[in-house]
Amino acid sequence: MPDQIRIIYDGDCPFCSAYVKLVRLRETVGTIELINARSDDEVIDRINAAGLDLDRGMVVEMGGQLQHGDAAMTTLAMMTTQSGVFNRIMRLMFSRPAIACILYPPLVAGRALTLRLLGRRKINH
Repeated sequence: MPDQIRIIYDGDCPFCSAYVKLVRLRETVGTIELINARSDDEVIDRINAAGLDLDRGMVVEMGGQLQHGDAAMTTLAMMTTQSGVFNRIMRLMFSRPAIACILYPPLVAGRALTLRLLGRRKINH
């Protein structure tokens, strides 16, 4: 399905899991498929073949295209509804690519530290 939107995220990361549950995309774009990056879904092989590191960021697949990290966050921010404080903050923070590329790396670092503190492995260990 060409219009299908898939979000590939780290299901073992409490922040990533909370984000995909809180972002209100279904209200604006309809069906979204959430895929745990630790699963054996076929999209994981395509992501790895494209050289995208799931330990460095989530991926959004839309229209057959893969968007990674801050670009994925920008795409999601632009699609989300502006209802709710969380969505307004995410849209404000990540809707501009120049700002998203500055804000996203500290989130990745925080995720890595959290996984280490929780005793969880990286995706590509």
